[in-house]
Amino acid sequence: MTSTAWRNWAGTESATATAIRRPRDPGEISAAVRWAAERGTTVKARGSGHSFTAIGAAHGLALDLSQWTGVAGADLDTGEVTVRAGTTIAALNTELDRLGLALANLGDIDAQTISGAISTGTHGTGAALGGIATQVSALELVLADGSVVSCSDSERPELFAAARVGLGALGVISTVTLRTVPAFVLAAEERPEPLDEVLAALDENCADNDHFEFYWFPYGRNALVKRNNRLPADSRPQPLGPVRRFVEYEVVENAAFGALCRIGRLAPSLVRPLNRLSASVLSSRSYSDVSHKVFVTSRRVRFVESEYAIPRSALAAVMGELRERVPRLADPVMFPVEVRVAAADDIWLSTAHGRDSAYLAIHQYTGMPYREYFELFESIVAEVGGRPHWGKVHTLDAAALRERYPRFDDFAAVRSEVDPEGRFRNPYTARVLGY
Repeated sequence: MTSTAWRNWAGTESATATAIRRPRDPGEISAAVRWAAERGTTVKARGSGHSFTAIGAAHGLALDLSQWTGVAGADLDTGEVTVRAGTTIAALNTELDRLGLALANLGDIDAQTISGAISTGTHGTGAALGGIATQVSALELVLADGSVVSCSDSERPELFAAARVGLGALGVISTVTLRTVPAFVLAAEERPEPLDEVLAALDENCADNDHFEFYWFPYGRNALVKRNNRLPADSRPQPLGPVRRFVEYEVVENAAFGALCRIGRLAPSLVRPLNRLSASVLSSRSYSDVSHKVFVTSRRVRFVESEYAIPRSALAAVMGELRERVPRLADPVMFPVEVRVAAADDIWLSTAHGRDSAYLAIHQYTGMPYREYFELFESIVAEVGGRPHWGKVHTLDAAALRERYPRFDDFAAVRSEVDPEGRFRNPYTARVLGY
């Protein structure tokens, strides 16, 4: 039996629900929502708990959608695939592989449920590509009155514009219909480069590569640059050999880096030299593989994360501020900064709404002080209208967010229409949406 107690992956948030249900179809989701309404309590679908905020915390009725998973239907002519809401991205990738399909873009974590990933605005990288929610063509939701409704560009379009990144505040997503592409192979090139050169060539790198990102250790001069590009349709994958893959990903990036983090937590004075050591031993590698095996990275070293989307044109200035001010912090930073890019979209609460964006994600090893660092980061990105990732640590409330999202009040109006009593609220949504 699933526990009423919940804790997120990072260990930063917890909650205890008053009751829990494990629905197996939309009818059971609807019955659970009606049950909560009869008792005047709130409802939340928990997802996988990979958010660093309490967006998925259930204090009333918790819905565990782990029994409502898998592909519900696929149209191989159009590439549209309908997925049950509790399906993890990892499981979805396996199912799409079997169908000869893939998502055009993914983030580097695959533990999230598909409904949780789109609800929080999860994204990958690529100057011409949007987040996962931009690949959604239709949704089925259970609303606060228990009704099951569908929405798309042509059916209830305002609900669709809101619900693709809906924070779980509009209803319980039952199914997600995705636009997929034929399965493809990505060529991956990863190598250390001087950060100054990476920033100077940012526009060129974004334009010349399907997927571009880099990691910067705050006390080092080099960045680890990743360029991923599609290969022709008949290309055969040439992945890293099993031994090298194990050594580089499992030993170096997880076991060895985890050990360095633990040393840094015990002896903070060693963090700066350990950080520079991590940056200096970055190695080059080239390989190719099916797309999701390149996009997704195994991450077992636990951390706390904050991420903001900023106008892409502001990235160099923001990075300059971080490079100057992070070394002055009282508590040193063990983890690198991750930088990605995405195209503008029209989803109301998408962090890329209306503007080509750069994403800066900062991290700190679990158990190490991070508040001062995160506050500094928020103050820097605030100067350029930064928008926080809905599933990562931030302090903004509805008043601040309304200024950064042109369609914020439109979202609020749709929410008032479909959930007038706040059936799907929790303390996090109350803070960021205003009630």
